[in-house]
Amino acid sequence: MSTFVFKTDETNYTPVSNVFIDKFMPKARGEFVKVYILGLKYCKSGELGVSSQVMASALHLLETDVLNAWNYWNDENVIKMIPADNMGNYNIDFLDLTDKETEKKNNINLLEELSKDSIKDMLEDIEKSMGRPLSSDEMTMYISWINDFNFSPEVILILVQYCTAKGKTNTRYIEKTALSWFDAKIKNVDDAQNFIKKREDRWSKIRKILNYLGIKDGEVMKPEEDLLSKWTETYNFPLEVIYKACNICFERINKADFKYIDGILSSWNKNKIRTLDDIKKKDVKKVPHNNFKNNTRNTRNKNSQSTFNNFKQRNYNFDDLEKKLLGWDKND
Repeated sequence: MSTFVFKTDETNYTPVSNVFIDKFMPKARGEFVKVYILGLKYCKSGELGVSSQVMASALHLLETDVLNAWNYWNDENVIKMIPADNMGNYNIDFLDLTDKETEKKNNINLLEELSKDSIKDMLEDIEKSMGRPLSSDEMTMYISWINDFNFSPEVILILVQYCTAKGKTNTRYIEKTALSWFDAKIKNVDDAQNFIKKREDRWSKIRKILNYLGIKDGEVMKPEEDLLSKWTETYNFPLEVIYKACNICFERINKADFKYIDGILSSWNKNKIRTLDDIKKKDVKKVPHNNFKNNTRNTRNKNSQSTFNNFKQRNYNFDDLEKKLLGWDKND
């Protein structure tokens, strides 16, 4: 069992650097991120030290996972991990990642990089795609992706052209796209083109559904986008079936409600209803509302007739009744 002693900086909250979130977290294993954040929390809350056993128990990990995580972050220069003794105990110092980012940029010699034809051509093509000159920070960012993400200059150019074609020229957006491509394990031009085609095919379907509902792309929030992806990819419904669910939603509540539509499609998926013909067959099995009323009315009439006919009828002498009413019976 190891003990990790933190260089403390007591606060009531746990600040996580944006540099960590943007640069280090996406490519790290989930358990490594957990260890880093929990360790940072202990550090910022004034905890002097914590054992690997306690951290492993808190995160439902093995003690070896905890130690591997600290070694990983040490190798990434996110922390400084120094052995405290020969018993497997360590001092952990959380480094200022802003300084590390600046140091990283300083390690890239722009003049040297620009002397390489492949880099120079890439940056010139990016400027043409962006329609403006690149700043030195932007140049450094694109060049850093070659080492950080293992992107070739051709992949980086395709990425930028993909973003600008969508009207997204913001550096922050392009950087996030690069991270998503790294997560998707894009290594070469073929990977990039296949990724774009698959994503565009997906969004082509989504746009058609949104147009059918009278909603613009920009008005869709992440939870709604997730539902649209579920209908088109997880359930793999054809568009006409999704349109039918939208129509039913309009008929019943007179508005487009994603959760209501999702309820309909989830029910169809559960009952293996895949086509418009399946929907028609399902509807035929239901008793129509008007027939239900007619059946009810006929049943009531039948019951009424049955009750009248079962009533025990009396036999009357109408001549005698007439005489009594007129008083003629007294004259006899």
